[in-house]
Amino acid sequence: MYQMLGIFILSDLCLLVYGIYLYNRLVRQQNLVDEAWSGVSVQLKKRHNLIPNLVETVKGYGSHEIETLSKTIRERSNPDLVGEDKSALEVELGRDTKKLFALAEAYPDLKASSNFVSLQKNLVQIEDDLQYARRYYNGTVRNFNISTETFPSNLLANFMRFKSKDFFEIEYATERKNPDVEF
Repeated sequence: MYQMLGIFILSDLCLLVYGIYLYNRLVRQQNLVDEAWSGVSVQLKKRHNLIPNLVETVKGYGSHEIETLSKTIRERSNPDLVGEDKSALEVELGRDTKKLFALAEAYPDLKASSNFVSLQKNLVQIEDDLQYARRYYNGTVRNFNISTETFPSNLLANFMRFKSKDFFEIEYATERKNPDVEF
């Protein structure tokens, strides 16, 4: 009788310890996701701080492109934007920035400007850093989502209201197309 009670208490204690382990793992992974998002936000802020300088450098060369880019920057700074709306503006900002660099090709004076070249190099570096931060974020989201969706941790995750996170993707439709290869 005491032996059965001891086994029952020991098994309950093991389940409790395992539950604590799973909970702590979910909290740790959720904190890693939050930290990774903070890294992405830093890179986005750097990009948005640099682009107005780029716009000022290019002013006078192409008013329509500058106006479009300025509008996107103003919309992006709206604090009410979240999720898909913010991602859509990031895509638009990237597209408009590419147009800006294409504009520089048409104006040799602009292309030769040391200020413009410096800003362009900084933007390329920030874009690379943003890509790394996005990859890290998406990796932490993947690990967190696996924990919240696989058995047995999904039972605790659902009970404790841990929700799966969305991946952060900035994609251009042109990146999905197959490249044209001519022989």
